[in-house]
Amino acid sequence: MTAPVTTTGASAAPRTSAGPSPAPRPRRRVQHPGAIIAFVAPFGLLYLLFYVVPIGYAIYQSLLVVEREGTFGEATEVFGGLTQYALVFQNEPFWTSVGRVLAFGVVQVPIMLGLALLFALLLDSPLLRGKKFFRLAFFVPYAVPGVIAAIMWGFLFSPNLSPFQELTRNVDFLGADLVLWSIANVVTWVFVGYNMLIIYSSLLAIPAEIYEAAVLDGAGQGRIAWSIKIPLVRPALILTAIFSIIGTLQLLAEPQVFRSFSSAVTSTYTPNMTIYATSSIPNVNLAAAFSVVLALATFILSFTFLRITRKKAEA
Repeated sequence: MTAPVTTTGASAAPRTSAGPSPAPRPRRRVQHPGAIIAFVAPFGLLYLLFYVVPIGYAIYQSLLVVEREGTFGEATEVFGGLTQYALVFQNEPFWTSVGRVLAFGVVQVPIMLGLALLFALLLDSPLLRGKKFFRLAFFVPYAVPGVIAAIMWGFLFSPNLSPFQELTRNVDFLGADLVLWSIANVVTWVFVGYNMLIIYSSLLAIPAEIYEAAVLDGAGQGRIAWSIKIPLVRPALILTAIFSIIGTLQLLAEPQVFRSFSSAVTSTYTPNMTIYATSSIPNVNLAAAFSVVLALATFILSFTFLRITRKKAEA
C-alpha cells in the first residue's frame, strides 16, 4: 500500500484566492420618473422662457441692422453680422461708463463686504447683547427698495432739502466729484445687511466644538474670529463678492434716481443707463449689442475673480 503523494514548497501548485469575477451591478432603476419631471418641469420652463430665450433674442437682435430705401423709406432689419459690435467698441461714452463702475466697485465692494463681515462677527460673538435688535437693524435697509433708498438719500444730500444744510452746503455731495461716492453710500447702506446675512449663516454652520477647543487652548474672541471664523467663512465671502461684482456692472436704479438731483449724472453714466438710453432712441439693435458685451464682461470678470480666489485657497 503506497502513501498518497503530497507536494510541498516550491513544487506545490499555486493557489489563487480570487474567485469568479463579480457580476456587473445592475443599473438602478429610477423610480417615479414622472414625479421628477413634474417637479423639474416648472423651473425648466421658466428658466427657458425668462433666461435662455431672452439671451438668444438679444444675440439675434444684435446681429441685425436697419436699412432704409431713401431718406424717408420704410425701415427694414437685415442681417449685419458684427456691425453693431464694431459700433460698441467705438462708443466712447459706453466704455467710460464701464471704467466708472469698475472704479466704483474697486472702492465700494471691499468696504461693503468688510462691514458685512464685521457685523456678522459681532452678531456671532457671545459678548454682544441684544442680538435680535441688531440683526434686525442691520438687515432692515435691505427691505427698503433701491429706488426709495435712492430718493431718500438724494433728499439728504440735496443742499436745499436736506435737514443737514450746514453740511450739504459746504460739501457738494451731488457734484461731479462726489456724486459717484454718494451713490456708493446708498448701495452700501442697502446691501450690507443682505451680505451680512449670508456670512452670518455661514458662521452659524461652524461646529461649536472648534470654538470650545480654541477656548481650551487659551484663544480669546479676537483670535478665534481672526484664525477660525474668517478662514472658515471664506466661501461665503467669495460668493458675496461675486454677487457684488455682478451688481456693480448692472448699476441702474440708484444713478437713474440721482439724475433728478444732480446734473453730473448723465444718461450714459453707467453701462445699463447707456443701454436704456440707446434703446429709447430707439436703436434696439445697438442696445442689444451693448447688453451682450456687458454680459460677457460681467462673466469674464466674475470667472477671473473666482479662479484667482480658488488658486489662492489651494496654495
